[in-house]
Amino acid sequence: MNFLFRFVRKVVEGVLSQLMQQLNVVQELALAPMRAMIQQVVGGVWRGEGANAFVQEVSTMMIPGVGQVADTITTLNRNLTFAQNAIDRADEEVSKIVKSKILETFQFF
Repeated sequence: MNFLFRFVRKVVEGVLSQLMQQLNVVQELALAPMRAMIQQVVGGVWRGEGANAFVQEVSTMMIPGVGQVADTITTLNRNLTFAQNAIDRADEEVSKIVKSKILETFQFF
């Protein structure tokens, strides 16, 4: 049984690692460039109604959408960490029960 818990824990660790990498990708490759574009437009690179509409859409649609993706990844990460902790606790409890039963059955002192 211990092997199964260790295996599941390793799988969860791998998923957590991948999630954090994806969160970094979302932040570095999506959110940061959008914010930089807005700063450039606001700084005067592009002027007029089109520029204003661009800033408005990116600010109200794109950035919040990317933020929601980041929030979802963060929540999933938190939930998987909780699951990982539950696996650890279950593994510890099973080990205690098995050791207790072995000692009880064979009366080791």
